[in-house]
Amino acid sequence: MDDTRWLSAAELEVWRTFVTMFGALGEHMDRQLQRDSSMPYTYYEILVVLSHAPGRALRMSELAGLRGSSRSRLSHAVARLEAHGWVERQECPTDKRGSFAVLTDAGFAVLEAAAPGHVTTVREAVFDRLTPEQVQALGAISVAILEAIDPEKTLPVGRELG
Repeated sequence: MDDTRWLSAAELEVWRTFVTMFGALGEHMDRQLQRDSSMPYTYYEILVVLSHAPGRALRMSELAGLRGSSRSRLSHAVARLEAHGWVERQECPTDKRGSFAVLTDAGFAVLEAAAPGHVTTVREAVFDRLTPEQVQALGAISVAILEAIDPEKTLPVGRELG
């Protein structure tokens, strides 16, 4: 007996639209950052996460988890960020096998320079297209999905946007 709960035609249409939009949005963000700041979106996101961390530093394993990346893939990205002078690795004083990724002053300056163009792109592509009610719904939908697939990544959403 097949217990698969197949998607209805309406659900399938929503799912396919969502998947297409999600991929296109990531590509759109990547093109803007490559064009304006000569960095891929993945680098920008690593710099953002580090900029919000205490001391602008995170263990590599924690950074990989927050970015939803494998340690190997993150290590390669951090190596490229190190080559630019935007991030440096520091040994963990309590665990010689572990290391920290630390956002440098140069990396923070690059992030500050890239942020206005990125935020403008996000605003134009997403928030300017939605009503305040849709923005609230997008936040609630995002939280519900994150709670189901990876509760540790759920961020607080709920402030009224005005």
